[in-house]
Amino acid sequence: MIDNYSFGKIVVEGKEYTNDLIIYPDHIQKNWWRKKGHRLGLSDLDEVLDYDPDILVIGQGTFARMKVSKEVYEALEERGIEITAEKTGKAIDTFKKLLKEDEIVVAALHLTC
Repeated sequence: MIDNYSFGKIVVEGKEYTNDLIIYPDHIQKNWWRKKGHRLGLSDLDEVLDYDPDILVIGQGTFARMKVSKEVYEALEERGIEITAEKTGKAIDTFKKLLKEDEIVVAALHLTC
């Protein structure tokens, strides 16, 4: 599914994206923006919460500058959604591994810093 990733650019199934995105099993939410830039809040994940995946993989950027708020961890745990947050390159590796399992996995990826 993810062909390549480098700072500020990701290629998914042959298509290049240069803005943050969320990858679902059946579609891609492109041009994903957070209300507070480098801080991921719960309202930034409304569509993800509606989708109700088993696992959410968060790519925090090449240098992990995007921070995940405590409210995100608490809300996802309360809903039974497993969460992993790491540098985007590692998050992509994790996402690819999880896709091989029988789980519904979504990846929210910050492509730059």
